[in-house]
Amino acid sequence: MNGFFDAAVCAAATLADISTEKVRRFLIIARQAHGFPLAENTAMPGVLEELRLIRQGRPTNAAVLLFGHEPQRFLSSSGIDCTHFPAAIASGPAESDQACQGTLFEMVDQAMYFVLSRMPGAESGSPIPVEVVREAIVNAVAHRDYAGSGKVEVRLFSDRLEVFNPGSLPPALTLEQLRQPHRSAPANPLLAEPLYLTTYRLSRGTGTADMIARCRKAGLPEPEFKLEDGFLVILRYGPVGGEGAGEAAGEAAPPAAPVDPQVSALVRLLGKAGPLGNADILDRLGLKDRVNLHKRYLSPALEAGLIEQTIPDKPNSRSQRYRLTAKGKALLKS
Repeated sequence: MNGFFDAAVCAAATLADISTEKVRRFLIIARQAHGFPLAENTAMPGVLEELRLIRQGRPTNAAVLLFGHEPQRFLSSSGIDCTHFPAAIASGPAESDQACQGTLFEMVDQAMYFVLSRMPGAESGSPIPVEVVREAIVNAVAHRDYAGSGKVEVRLFSDRLEVFNPGSLPPALTLEQLRQPHRSAPANPLLAEPLYLTTYRLSRGTGTADMIARCRKAGLPEPEFKLEDGFLVILRYGPVGGEGAGEAAGEAAPPAAPVDPQVSALVRLLGKAGPLGNADILDRLGLKDRVNLHKRYLSPALEAGLIEQTIPDKPNSRSQRYRLTAKGKALLKS
């Protein structure tokens, strides 16, 4: 067992503080996405043992952060604070704010919705690739220092997104090395691996380089990485050359990209059947893989602004349904 904070036994927590249902959902996704070796009916302690999240029958800090009923009851500073400022500087009151709580998975989902629903032009799609936003937030919760009292901060301005975490780089890693594929050295390895197994982290050691490549492809400034009493990522809006720069320079915008067949099928289904939940969409499209549904159908359609959630403030609700937006209805007519 390593000597990291995430591997230490969580003071006062017992296995009763771990959600069997959250562990079961992890198993389903991890098996489908990365062939996780345990069967879906494996008992909760067995799953924790496989992930090295249990010590002498007690849950570790990582177990509580990933699968706890109430993680902040034991680790009060583990939340994410989100703030939206209407201007380019933090002057005056914030337009909106939210304290994200729950497991790491739940907090990332909450922070993602906070950002994507408030970005300029969000009704027609995120101005920053969704994968880049997710990588910045997931990296913050995976690599932060949980031993202190600081929190992850997500700050949205009119021209940029900032994601701050109270942590630093490993001694063997420099800011320059972040701009290219590098050895994975997470500050909390027992947190990082489950985030990867559930596809919250898309890769090991290439996340920051992938962020740079995606921003370049979208015609956006490259992400900025800084060490300022912690680790700060700055994602700016606005083209600076490359793909997407022509429109900012006054040239005619290129034709809209064709819609993927999977997204088109989803739009047609929702246009015919109305709001539907995950299970109904899987059944009507003849799909079996929930991960594939979200990756190939729902996420791209949400990113493109073609569909929306019926309960946006509770993205993981069992009653969640998806329906067409005005943009989706226009696409359906065309």
